[in-house]
Amino acid sequence: MKTRRLVRLVQLLAVALCLIAPACTGAETNAPSAPAREPDVIFVPTPMPVVEKMLELAEIKPGDVVYDLGCGDGRIVVTAAKKYGVKAVGFDIDPQRVKEALENVRSNKVEHLVTIKQADIFTLDLSEATVVTLYLLPELNVRLMPQLAKMKPGSRIVSHDFDMRGAKPVLVYRMNIDPPTGREVTDRESRFEYGSHTIYKWVVPWEPETPRSGNDSR
Repeated sequence: MKTRRLVRLVQLLAVALCLIAPACTGAETNAPSAPAREPDVIFVPTPMPVVEKMLELAEIKPGDVVYDLGCGDGRIVVTAAKKYGVKAVGFDIDPQRVKEALENVRSNKVEHLVTIKQADIFTLDLSEATVVTLYLLPELNVRLMPQLAKMKPGSRIVSHDFDMRGAKPVLVYRMNIDPPTGREVTDRESRFEYGSHTIYKWVVPWEPETPRSGNDSR
């Protein structure tokens, strides 16, 4: 009798654990948790014309895997999936940004291609990525260089507005955006009236950058 009661107690405990632990269902929970530390930068969304140009300059092709480090609301990885049909992963340390990115993925129905993860980008293994997109500060780009250098040869790195000291870009593209309409403006006469953006591109392994003089600014 005691043995039967003990078995029943174990069964009840197992049921209770499954009710409170989502892992028992076999489904992965995507609920973001409190960050281990404060985000390195504040969230400033990349204008959509810049997003599209970054992905165009990355020369995305079938089979590519796009990583966005500091993905914000997920617009880059969602656009990569919708426009190019490639797998993409967005990483952000901020739980609010992770929540927004997950909602963006669901609303655009690209769950089969896009994954959003809450993570510290400086701890990531980037070897599976063939394209990495960035919108960070220059010193943060430099901190990422040891990780980026381990990517497969031919992998592309594209950064919005900020370069990566010590690595010579293969391309620097400047564009102007009209804030009210969000369109790219090509009229050089009017360039100072609009928001200016710069896109930097590197290919792994990158060429070391020649030190610049003090009055040289890119």
